[in-house]
Formats: sequence, C-alpha cells, structure tokens
Amino acid sequence: MTNDIISQYNQLLENLSRELDISLSKYQKAIQRYIAVKTWLKDGEYEKCDGEPDIYLQGSFRLGTVVRPIKEGKESDYDIDLVCQLQIAKSSTSPDKIKSMVGDRLKENDNYRRMLDEEGRRCWTVNYAEEDGIGFHLDVLPSTPEEAEFISALIGAGVSTEVACQAIAITHKNQSDDYSWSPSNPNGYADWFDEVKKPIFEKIESKERQLLLEKNRDLFTKIDDVPDPLVKTPLQRAIQILKRHRDMRFVGHELEGDKPISMIVTTLSARLYQNEEDVYSTLKNIVEKLDAHAGLLRPGYSLNEGLVSLHLIERKPDGTWYIPNPVNPAENFADRWHENNHKKARAFFQWVSWVRSDLLDVLNQADIRRIGKSLEEHFGEKIINKAASGLYLSAAPAVLARSRDDVPHVEIRNPSKPWSIYG
Repeated sequence: MTNDIISQYNQLLENLSRELDISLSKYQKAIQRYIAVKTWLKDGEYEKCDGEPDIYLQGSFRLGTVVRPIKEGKESDYDIDLVCQLQIAKSSTSPDKIKSMVGDRLKENDNYRRMLDEEGRRCWTVNYAEEDGIGFHLDVLPSTPEEAEFISALIGAGVSTEVACQAIAITHKNQSDDYSWSPSNPNGYADWFDEVKKPIFEKIESKERQLLLEKNRDLFTKIDDVPDPLVKTPLQRAIQILKRHRDMRFVGHELEGDKPISMIVTTLSARLYQNEEDVYSTLKNIVEKLDAHAGLLRPGYSLNEGLVSLHLIERKPDGTWYIPNPVNPAENFADRWHENNHKKARAFFQWVSWVRSDLLDVLNQADIRRIGKSLEEHFGEKIINKAASGLYLSAAPAVLARSRDDVPHVEIRNPSKPWSIYG
C-alpha cells in the first residue's frame, strides 16, 4: 500500500469519527438538560448533608467519546450520565437513604416526576421525548464520598493521592430489593484518561483550536475562546470508531449479549495509546496488541515478555481473567469473563479479530473507493458517504495517486459543546 492511500484512509477515519460524534445542536440540548437537573438537585435539602451536592458528568460525555448507542440494530437514545454526590459521611447514612433522597428530590419537580423511570439498580433515569427522531435519557447516580480507610487502601495499591481522594461510594439495589454500597471513581478515571492524552493534546491543540475558530466564528471570536474539550485527540476518535464498530458487528450475533463493555474498550485503548498523531496509527497499535492476547483463550498459553509487562489482560492459573480498573486495581473489569465457558472473553477476542479484518486489513485493497465500500457494511452507507465526501474523485484512478499535500482539508463539523464549563 502507498503512503497516499494510508493518508486518505486516515482522513476517512477522522471524518468518520466526526460523523459519529453528537451534533453541536444535540449536545447543546443535552447540556441544557444536564444544567437544569443539576441546578434542581443542588437547590434541594438533604438530611445530614454538609454543604450542597457535588454534581458532575461522567462517562462518554465527560471523556469526549460520545457515540449514539445501537439497540436492536437501530440508533437509540443518547445516554447522559451524571453523578449526584451528597456530602454525607458514608458511615452516618445508608445506600437506600441516599438513593431515596435523590429520587425524592427529583419527584418534587412536576416535570421530572412525569419523566422519571422506575427506580433502577443504581440510577434514577429521566426520559426526554424525542426531537427530530433523537431522544435522550439522563441517568442520575446517587453517591457519597468514600471513607478514609478505603482511600488509604487505594493509595497503598499505587493509585495517586489526587485520584484516590475522589473515590465515591454508589448505591446498588440488589435483586432481593435490599441495598449495598459499591466503589466507584468517575472523576478520578476522567483525570487518568486526560493525563494519558495530555502529551498529544498539547501538541495538536494550537492547530485544532485555529481550525475550530475558523469553522465556528458564530461561537468564538478569538482562539482563546475555544475550550480544551473541543480538541479531540486521535485516541478519542479511535475509541468512538471502535465503539460503533462493536455495536454494529454484534447486531443479531449469538454473542451480542456478551459484547465488550465500553469501559473495557476505553480502558484498554487508553492504556495502549502511544501518542500516535493520527487515527489509523492509533487503531493499528491498539488492535495489533489486543489481538496478540487472543492466545490466552487456550489454557496454559504464555504471552511474550513484552506483552506480559503491560499487565493489560491476564488469565490466572484458575482460568479467571483480570483487567484492572486503572484507578482501583481491586476492581476487575473482566470478573465475569470465565463464566459460560469464557463466553465474554471469546466475544471480546472475536470482536478484536473483526476489527483487525474490517479496519486494518481493509487497506490491502489499496483503493479508497473500495475501502469505503467495505466500511459501509460495518458503519452504514449513509455515514460512510458523508465521511468520504471530498475523498472520492471522479477522475481517472491515476489521479488518486496525488501527493500527501493535496489530501483534502479536513472540515470539523458539528463539534461537541464543551462540558467542562458546565460540570
């Protein structure tokens, strides 16, 4: 394959990630709803609460990896996840009390009471009506700060003090309708993720800010007005592509119920990121190293020393699997991978194989039109045609072999509204 094909393909991938991202108008709507709920919760009165609640975004909206979910083969509602952290000592309350106080506050608002779903296992969910065929639901996660003993244990396990001190205890309603605490740290995880992408962010931010300013003069008057969260790194774009590919590939498949969770996709991608400056190189590095772990499906298989040193995916002598949460090593994201004859593990490595075939090996076709056609099967014809706009040429094939300098300029359309100024 030629450098020109790789350059064109990389641009196609970058454009694809922008098409997958939430539009500016829908993001603004989501943020407006988040702010409204945040304000309502902050103004509430909560027994034993020492100060107003700390309310902030978590998940893909916070990380900048939003992709519209696929359910039953169709695009579904956007998920907006927020944490409602009541400033109450964990030892002086109970998970059912924390859960009910947040729910009761939401029910005090006539609109939210009508839109409120039945109590979830961990969250209260506010459902919004569709607009232009696109809906939202906002998940509110009740929580309290974690206790000093738990935070000390995290620090002892190698987690930085700054990250560990952000740990929270969230409520969990069990099948028997009793409640328990579960540990979490969405703020700490977001800080860890930001630190991973920091070097490349600092390298590309000036150029990206200028491009964003030029394309959004109605929003910004000078480059300093462009907020940090609008600058998307190749890592974030690669994760968006991987998440959509996963959702589309598993539709109707026998392993659909065991497809990789987003937290695993995001964590492994971030841990493997080597500050690549383009999406293709980012994907190539991530996928090749993950694929090299597939041999772990065979009992007794040993990884080479280089892969072992990554401590990325481990299979214990008893057959169980381990993928640590980077902000809480005691939490194992793969704690159920051994169940049902390692079904979730098999689903993960099947997906990695698909990614390699669909997104890396596709370059062997050495023709951007044929590559785009192949991607349509896994991302949809409409979205690939949008992403390929300006790349497909009507001229003779020889014209495709133009220089790197002639690759069409990337237009950043519908950038996400910054969240850091709201959360």
